[in-house]
Amino acid sequence: MALRPNSPQSRSDQLAAARAAQGNVFAREVDDALRADAAMEAVRRWGIPVGAALVAGLLGLGGWLWYDTHQANQRGIQGESMTQVLDSVEAQRTADVAAPLGALIKNGTPGYKATAQLLQAGIAQDQAKGDAAKLAKAAGDFAAVANDSAAPQALRDLASIREVAIRFDAMQPQQVVDRLKPLAVPGNPWFGSAGELVAMAYLRQNKPDLAGPLFAALAKDKTVPDSIRQRARQMAGALGVDAVDDVAALMAQSAGQAAGQ
Repeated sequence: MALRPNSPQSRSDQLAAARAAQGNVFAREVDDALRADAAMEAVRRWGIPVGAALVAGLLGLGGWLWYDTHQANQRGIQGESMTQVLDSVEAQRTADVAAPLGALIKNGTPGYKATAQLLQAGIAQDQAKGDAAKLAKAAGDFAAVANDSAAPQALRDLASIREVAIRFDAMQPQQVVDRLKPLAVPGNPWFGSAGELVAMAYLRQNKPDLAGPLFAALAKDKTVPDSIRQRARQMAGALGVDAVDDVAALMAQSAGQAAGQ
């Protein structure tokens, strides 16, 4: 059976379809206009704060980059100044270092400031020549570094040892132990210096049972400076504590020192 062709739309149907299409177009135009109005309102409401935030962010980034570059340049300048100071100290031209040390102490980064304070105090101690007032001043300078929370911990520990070494005779033995016992352990970079002072404080407390083993540990620790190891070996022997691991090596070392003398 043959299919019947679609009958053409009537005039009224065509007008209805046209009105529907026009309505869809109008609705889209209205929707687009509403979205544009909403966008403009958002720009009017938030444009200035957002723009200000962006500008502030860019300014902050630029300021941070400038500060970082400036700090890097300052560290370079301070490093060169510290190198010159160390060269002068090594050449025993201590009169030349007062000004650069003062500048580093005033304006240096925490590491350079603490190092400069340690050098200044060390020079003062060397020049004191037994003068009690000058020694007290040097001890105070060391104490300032030891109590500076911004300074690197290794430098604070060194300053504590130097301060206690100056004030050892005036301090109570227990004060010495309390200050330096945390450093007087094998593996600590300052085991030699701190351990020797703590062991001597034990002797002042009449505690040879604590002093002897500590002297022996110092004598056996190859990371401890030889001068401290030799003194510790003698003290441990005097206290009846064996501080020699290799007798043959010790005898060979003693023979070599005697031959050199």
